[in-house]
Amino acid sequence: MAAASAPFQEILQNPDNYSDEDFNRARAEKVLAVSATLLHQRGHEDIAALLAQAETCDLHFQEEDWGKSWFDVVLDFDHAQKERFTDEVQQRVLSAMHEVSERENFGLQNLRVRAILPEVDQDWREQLASGGKARPSNHARKVRVGSPHPQADGLHFTNEWEWRVYAVLRERQLGLPDNDTLGILPLSAMKVRDHVFEPDLLITYRGYAGVIEVDGPHHKGRSSDDKSRERLLRHAGVKYIDRIDVRDASTKEEVEKFVTDFLRHLIG
Repeated sequence: MAAASAPFQEILQNPDNYSDEDFNRARAEKVLAVSATLLHQRGHEDIAALLAQAETCDLHFQEEDWGKSWFDVVLDFDHAQKERFTDEVQQRVLSAMHEVSERENFGLQNLRVRAILPEVDQDWREQLASGGKARPSNHARKVRVGSPHPQADGLHFTNEWEWRVYAVLRERQLGLPDNDTLGILPLSAMKVRDHVFEPDLLITYRGYAGVIEVDGPHHKGRSSDDKSRERLLRHAGVKYIDRIDVRDASTKEEVEKFVTDFLRHLIG
């Protein structure tokens, strides 16, 4: 059989060249990747980013009914990410996955989210007694949706435009003295009442917290959702929130002006 490391599109297009296990794994990966991309396009960037952190996605066969195979979707995450799967998030994810499976002529019944179990050795008692941390046991490759995400300084960004804003903020940070610096937190999860938000960039400066959102081309028509989200963030202690459209981040000069105005309003 061909190597299981082949792209899932190749395996799905040529199933006879691969094992049933490889085919099922490729189909599950396609469901995850397409669903995450759909959610991102529809304005649920935080959920899409969460799905991209899945260690594995599996389809567990349940039954054959009316000529269609039915499966449960099982997603494995580390414990911290699993906690972000509220009932609302699970419903949105399963709804998107239903759209994908219907096009592929199979059905999905339930979505289950599991925490990755730790890997232990015979000396696990000594590890716990000494404060050691067990390693996650799942070493599967994380699914990357679309092109690779930009990275810098060990931090990950959803897209190039977020990275551009970060690059300018980092230059400002390097130009400040140690006793008057700023903090930059990309894609940090924030729990506010019944919601989990993932601001594009959370900034701390001179005792204040502010949020920068980078709006992509699919952001139109979300004004009411933005206002509700911003209201909750302000109630949670975020002083200032501003948004930059990707069309206004085409040059470094434009981003520099935006960052200057943002920091001035944040501490003003």
